[in-house]
Amino acid sequence: MKKYLFNLLTVIALCCGLTVNAQEGNKLDWRKLHYLSEEEMHTPVRSINFVETDPPAGEPRFVAEFEPMQAVLIRYPLGIPYSVVRELAEDCTLITVVSSSYESQARSQYQSNGVNMDNCVFVNAPTDSYWVRDYGPWYIFEGREPAIVDNVYNRPRPNDDNVSSVFANYWNIPMYGMNLQHTGGNMMEDGRGHGVSDELVVQENGYNEVNVRNKMRDYLGIDPYHITIDPQGDYIAHVDCWGKYLAPDKILIAQLPQNNPQYALYEQVAEYFETTNCCWGYPYHVYRVQEPGGYTLAPYTNSLILNNKVFVPLGDIASYNQQALAVYQEAMPGYEIIGCENNDWSIGWENTDALHCRTRGVMDFDMLFVDHRDVVFGEQQWQDSIAITSKFIAYSGQNLKQDSLLIYYRIDGGEYQVAHMTATGNPDEYVGYIKGYVSLSEVDYYVFGADESGHRYQQPVFGELDPHHFTMEEHEGGSSGLLTFDVDEIVIDEEQQFAIFNATNENLAAVTVNDIVENNTSYLTIHTSVSTNPVSLPYTLQPGLSMKICAELATITKGFAETSISLFTSGGEQTVTVKISGELLGMDENKLENVNIYPNPMRNILVIENNEVKSVSIFNAIGQEVMFVENRNEINVESLENGLYFVRITDNKNNSVVRKVVKR
Repeated sequence: MKKYLFNLLTVIALCCGLTVNAQEGNKLDWRKLHYLSEEEMHTPVRSINFVETDPPAGEPRFVAEFEPMQAVLIRYPLGIPYSVVRELAEDCTLITVVSSSYESQARSQYQSNGVNMDNCVFVNAPTDSYWVRDYGPWYIFEGREPAIVDNVYNRPRPNDDNVSSVFANYWNIPMYGMNLQHTGGNMMEDGRGHGVSDELVVQENGYNEVNVRNKMRDYLGIDPYHITIDPQGDYIAHVDCWGKYLAPDKILIAQLPQNNPQYALYEQVAEYFETTNCCWGYPYHVYRVQEPGGYTLAPYTNSLILNNKVFVPLGDIASYNQQALAVYQEAMPGYEIIGCENNDWSIGWENTDALHCRTRGVMDFDMLFVDHRDVVFGEQQWQDSIAITSKFIAYSGQNLKQDSLLIYYRIDGGEYQVAHMTATGNPDEYVGYIKGYVSLSEVDYYVFGADESGHRYQQPVFGELDPHHFTMEEHEGGSSGLLTFDVDEIVIDEEQQFAIFNATNENLAAVTVNDIVENNTSYLTIHTSVSTNPVSLPYTLQPGLSMKICAELATITKGFAETSISLFTSGGEQTVTVKISGELLGMDENKLENVNIYPNPMRNILVIENNEVKSVSIFNAIGQEVMFVENRNEINVESLENGLYFVRITDNKNNSVVRKVVKR
């Protein structure tokens, strides 16, 4: 069948006198076919210019297609219609590989077809075909720095095979030679070390699967490497002809009618991923896109994800097109899904060759990566709080915005709340806590970060439209420290003793409060007899504020003698009186002036500029006092772990001030 189809195409092309604007003149352009020409059939695949190198010395990370991209790469003469070129260049840099002799023609054609030339870059290099997905650069991060991994292109096309080195020179970044015969269309990765190819990669490398896996791990950081069957059973044997990563936990796989001879093989691949864990610890969510099978055009998995857009090549049947677009929209909420037609008879879409094959994204070298690996999912064992830990890696080299490292979460479908994350002391790692749930609560959450370069990112990338999700197990206590008794009033006295009283003045829970006020925001740390875990949360407080309060949490406003707040307990909503003693009210009037502390960030020594320092207390991010000194202006902080701290300085007149400082 393969030989018959190949010969049929050859005869048709010859009879039609097929010509293109090819660099070697007007002759049959075998470059537009993924098939090999007769000459190529007798040409060794391995390029004499390929140079194998040692693998990256730093830890490699192969960036996924759905991560931030700074540009998209195509080749001229084109393999895509101008309508798609125009769309790609709308709000992203479009890099076109073109020979110097054809650049002026490319520019003229782009301008006449309404392409945004402000977003166009032209890189001069000879090429043999327009399948830049297959031969284009494989971008990685080596530690914090961008690099390229080059492989042996599995077609005897030396100009194409040289494109990786062209872009290594263009970007002035390292290139590593991985001596594997491979192709971009048969590789998809999740950005967290998981990758997928079909069995062609083993066949083309001497059936040495161990060698293939070792090189993919060492050069690209891919482990585990899922090597599947080829369900198509066609000549091309590329993953992007039948499947696609949409997110680290989502895979799209084509589905054929049951009477199709390949139906069972497609179902076998789908079942494999439905029963295989993604990088976050649970089985992949497998989405299916219907294809009619046979020679009816339906190249839906051969799409391009480019930042917040998905470009989907359309087929022959409108109802199948609509269904395919709907599947993408369901799987990728918040993305703009764009259907792309291609009616150019000479470069039209094929089931085995469409938009993905002819484009390649260029990762954003300065992206912010939110790497929350320990995703909380399924039913969780009861505990008072759930710790969410994530790494934030700013590849730009700029500092993270410490106040913008956040957990957004909601409980039982309520409004989203925000928990701030603080440094754990491990490199790039931060932690925050989800609280306030009750027995059998359903919790949604996502992690967000920003850096000083202006880059922002979140995990999952869909945010509140499709967050991480877990369920709290049934718990006899019924709540996470939520008050289960009637409350009449909350009193703060001059000893900073915080007490909760019921209507009969019975003291129900005695707690100690460390109240730190900075910029009208109160950082309350409350140690209670109900919970052994002290908690520090920032609140911008106003009288009469309505909120949920746990037994280990409470909210007060300094600056008023008495007010009411709404308190939500297991018994329902109650109005509670908050009273603050006169002596506490006076504390805000005795702010310590003319105090400077440095350096910030601090390392080994913290210096306080003031001649009347009586005492210094240092609190960590969860409100625990970790250091107390008296009558000292230079404090040795070498023993403190890296992270965020609050420094309370008190003078001889008991005036005080609180400053925020970071230890690095």
